[in-house]
Amino acid sequence: MSRTASPTAQDFVPFATAALDFHRALNIPGGPLVTTRAELDALHAHLVAVHGLLDAHAVRTGQIVPAEGDPLRAARTRIWQAAEHLHSAYHAAPRPDSGEVPEREACRAGLPEGAPELTICQRHQRTAHLVRRRTTPADLHTPFTGLVRR
Repeated sequence: MSRTASPTAQDFVPFATAALDFHRALNIPGGPLVTTRAELDALHAHLVAVHGLLDAHAVRTGQIVPAEGDPLRAARTRIWQAAEHLHSAYHAAPRPDSGEVPEREACRAGLPEGAPELTICQRHQRTAHLVRRRTTPADLHTPFTGLVRR
């Protein structure tokens, strides 16, 4: 079993990073701006994808090199926490059609706003299921990231 990824494998992460930088430069003007629900949904989807990538790296690397796996698991946890915040921000943002802000409990009820708005909640709940299997409550609530300065 190889301990490193294939050097010939296409690395798309730099392209994703460049796309985010390009998106920010083109679409986020200077000055005050209220983030739209569509933007928050897209950012949430992006963080959930990054969480999945870090999860895969943490699980595989942690089996071979635990000292590298621990910081990857901490990064995975912090990305999940960021996704939690984005999910909350989405529900705090006004609805585009009415300007109404839904109640926080609406998401937990299962059908807070109907399709397509429900997709962020479905994605969040699917990922939360994985988080509950791979992370302890203490990991999710500790301010310590597991990183030690040397």
